[in-house]
Amino acid sequence: METTRPLGRSGIEVSALGFGCWAIGGEWQRPDGQPLGWGKVDDEESVRAVRRALDLGVTFFDTADTYGAGHSERVLGRALGKRRADVVVATKWGNVFDEDTRTLTGSDASPAHLRRALTASLDRLGTDYIDLYQFHISDADTEQAALLRDACEELVHEGLIRAYAWSTDDPDRAAVFAEGPHCAAVQHTLNVLQDAPAMIRLCEEADLASINRSPLAMGLLAGKRRDGQPLEAGDIRSRPPAWLQGFGDGSGADPEWLARVDALRDVLTSEGRTLGQGALAWLWARSPRTIPIPGFRSVAQAEENAGALQKGALTGEQLAEVDRLLGR
Repeated sequence: METTRPLGRSGIEVSALGFGCWAIGGEWQRPDGQPLGWGKVDDEESVRAVRRALDLGVTFFDTADTYGAGHSERVLGRALGKRRADVVVATKWGNVFDEDTRTLTGSDASPAHLRRALTASLDRLGTDYIDLYQFHISDADTEQAALLRDACEELVHEGLIRAYAWSTDDPDRAAVFAEGPHCAAVQHTLNVLQDAPAMIRLCEEADLASINRSPLAMGLLAGKRRDGQPLEAGDIRSRPPAWLQGFGDGSGADPEWLARVDALRDVLTSEGRTLGQGALAWLWARSPRTIPIPGFRSVAQAEENAGALQKGALTGEQLAEVDRLLGR
C-alpha cells in the first residue's frame, strides 16, 4: 500500500493516515455542562505525541477551532513549530465558543463569521494559511452552504486557504460543496462497524478525499473498552449526545457493539496488527480515497496508530470476510 494519498482533486498529497486533534484540546463543554471533550489532557505529552507522529511519517493533522475552545489549535501550532511547512493542517469553523470558560455558546453559518473564525484560527495555529478549511455544522441549510462555498473560493484566491470541505454525514449536503472547484474532501463517519457507501460513491464521482472521523468508533475499535467500564466525568462518552452511537446510556460501551468488535477480532488482528491497526487497515481497503484520522492523547497511541501504515490495508478476501461476519 502507498503510505500517501491524494487529498481529492487539490493536488495536495497527505499521509494515508491523519491524526485527529479533538482529544488533545482537553476538556470543554456545553452551557448545560454536557462534556464535549475526552477528559483531562497533558499538553506536554500532546506536543511530544504530535512530534513523534511527524517522525513516523504522519503529515496530516485535523483539528477544529472549537476543540477545547481554541486549545487544540494552540497546542497543535506549538507542536508543529518550524515544521509547519512539512504538514497539511485541516481545521474547522462554524461553532461559536468562549475561550476563557471553554464553553460552546452556539453556531454561526454566516460568511462574516467565516472570515472572523479563519483569522482567529490562523492566529492560534501560528500560521498564515490553512491547507484544508472545513465547515463544521453538519446539518446546515444547503442554500446557506452554497454561499459559504463561494466565500471559501474567495479565500483560496486570497491565499488564506488551499482547499475546503464540509464535515457532514449527508452526501446531498457534501455534494453542494463539491460543486466548488477547490472543494477537496468530505469529512464523515466511517469505520468497520459504520459503513457509508453513499458517501464513498460521492467521493469517487466528485474526486474528493474521504476523511474518516470516528475510524475507531470512539474507542470501541481500539480494544480498550469493556462492557460496564465507567468513563471519567469530563469524557463526552460518559453523557453521550444522541449522535454518539455505541455508548448507550453512558455507563460504558454498548454490549451489542462490543459483541460485533469481538466477532471481527481475528480478522482485524491478522498479520500481527493490534485491533486498532486492523480497523485502520479496513478503512484503507474500503476505498483508495479514505484517510482515517484517529484521535490520540499520548506518544504510545501515536506510535500504535502510525504503526498501522507499515502494515498496510486488508486484502479483498479479508474485506469480504468482515462483511460476512457482520451480515452485510
